[in-house]
Amino acid sequence: MKFMKLGSKPDAFQADGKSIRHASSELTTDIVISVGEVKFYLHKFPLLSKSNRLQKLVSKANEEDSDEIFLNELPGGAKAFELCAKFCYGMTVTLGAHNIVAARCAAEYLEMTEDIDKGNLIFKIEVFLNSSILRNWKDSLIVLQTTKSFLPWSEDLNIIGRCIDSIASKTSVDSPNITWSYTYNRKLTEPDRITEHKMTYEEKVESVPKDWWVEDICELDIDIYKRVMITVKSKGRMDGTVIGEALKTYAIRWLPDSIEALVSEAHGRRNKFLVETIVCLLPSDNAMCCSCSFLLKLLKVAILVGVDELAKEELMKSTCLKLHEASIKDLLIPARPPQTTMYDVQLVQCLLNRYMNVKGISCNMEVSEKKDKASLAHMFLVNVGQLVDNFLAEIASDPNLSLSSFIDLSQTVPVFARPNHDGLYRAIDIYLKEHPNMTKAERKKLCGLLDVKRLSVDASMHAAQNERLPLRVIVQVLFFEQVRASASVQALGNKNSRKPLYTESTDEECEKTVGEKCQSLESQMCDLKIKGEEFPKNGKLNKNNSKSSRSGMQLLHSRSRRIFDKLWIGGKGQGESRSSETSGSSNSPTSIVPGYTKSSGSSSRHRRHSVS
Repeated sequence: MKFMKLGSKPDAFQADGKSIRHASSELTTDIVISVGEVKFYLHKFPLLSKSNRLQKLVSKANEEDSDEIFLNELPGGAKAFELCAKFCYGMTVTLGAHNIVAARCAAEYLEMTEDIDKGNLIFKIEVFLNSSILRNWKDSLIVLQTTKSFLPWSEDLNIIGRCIDSIASKTSVDSPNITWSYTYNRKLTEPDRITEHKMTYEEKVESVPKDWWVEDICELDIDIYKRVMITVKSKGRMDGTVIGEALKTYAIRWLPDSIEALVSEAHGRRNKFLVETIVCLLPSDNAMCCSCSFLLKLLKVAILVGVDELAKEELMKSTCLKLHEASIKDLLIPARPPQTTMYDVQLVQCLLNRYMNVKGISCNMEVSEKKDKASLAHMFLVNVGQLVDNFLAEIASDPNLSLSSFIDLSQTVPVFARPNHDGLYRAIDIYLKEHPNMTKAERKKLCGLLDVKRLSVDASMHAAQNERLPLRVIVQVLFFEQVRASASVQALGNKNSRKPLYTESTDEECEKTVGEKCQSLESQMCDLKIKGEEFPKNGKLNKNNSKSSRSGMQLLHSRSRRIFDKLWIGGKGQGESRSSETSGSSNSPTSIVPGYTKSSGSSSRHRRHSVS
């Protein structure tokens, strides 16, 4: 911090209590100057030789036969006047970043110009301000912070403007050329790699980060901060990512963590102005410069404090472009009346709709090949699909969440964005559990979102035992799992391999088998087929098939076994035999494996029975 000392005489000002100041001298004081509640008993000559205003006031007081002058409008009050008075007496005065604005404004008020005396106080302060204070990073910030107490004087004297321009110019300096000190606490927790790796200091010196200035300007009030950031952006040399980081750091510094403090009467208006200011300061390409997490948190705060619709619209426009980067925590935005749900489902639905309507999402990425852009776009949509399923699971337990809202939100993402339906199944199961009074038609409509072919083995086993699911869904799960097991056995036999039964390639072969080799079941199944030749005439599996089937079906609930037995009852003779066999060994996994039977005669005609 820079300082300037003026004068050489010792300080002769003395105080009598809190409201009396006088200059100790052999000469009797001949003027009384009142500044607020403090009275100064001083001498006319040293004061009048430096201040044009005091000359005028003393002349007027003499005409009125008064020896007291009132300076109640003097900026800085008694402390600022005392600095000026000591300068007039030639006493030692120390000026620095903390008091230079007060001294400058008071000197301007007292008209301590060069016209009345060469080397007067205004001239000396201006030289020190321009040559030293404004060239120092932290001094410029301190001066700028103190200017608020001296409005409109500090504004009229262009102290604020000069400080802002100085700060903005320094932020635009190339990082290697920065020599002044600054605050940067965000990396202090990192280990000291110089000691850790036994490297010399010269080998380890890192370049100054581009956002070195971000924390220091966070101490400015929001109105001054806004002017600084506008000037920084107008320079045109600051990277948008750094500006986004600066806004994020400022928001973290000043926005309270609790919702109660955020919307309190004492700070609600200030927080609203703060959010609106940050939104208007966002870079034009803020979708790339700010993280989605920050934008969503800012949107959450904006809704809570009730910002105007224009600011909210700007935030939503920016947020929807990066929704694929969001986390489930970011989307849990509390709902506000008249909504009755716990979280703002309508807002999330709106963001998703906008995201899906944005064309060329992948074009925001700097990728050279079109194929890479397409793969990135597909990856982004898969991320959004997982995000939607996780969000559905979070809100499914809300008793006020309507079925239509759940379904609409689920259907927002395209089919290919949800390659696995485990997350969706989990959300549906939670919704069924928390809404037990749903009608049969509603449960059927809800479960119609599921594609059982896209459930993992574990999810299928859980679904097969889930009594909350409609019968149709359980039947579909059971049959598809049997088809998957059958296709796996056939693939293993063809390849003579010891690969796991449930692999990605096996699932593809399984779906092919489903489409080509299984007969449809009326009113229960959708074009599922099974190759009959895999099962012997007596309806029992061979040793290898039995082992494979047992691994896939041994966890089935007894209700599921009964359903499965019903669906695969054979013809007259064989049906009776299979029925008695099943009833006699209902606990055996092999006894419930579906299969087609062949007649004992020469005919190989298959029989199909539908579920009534």
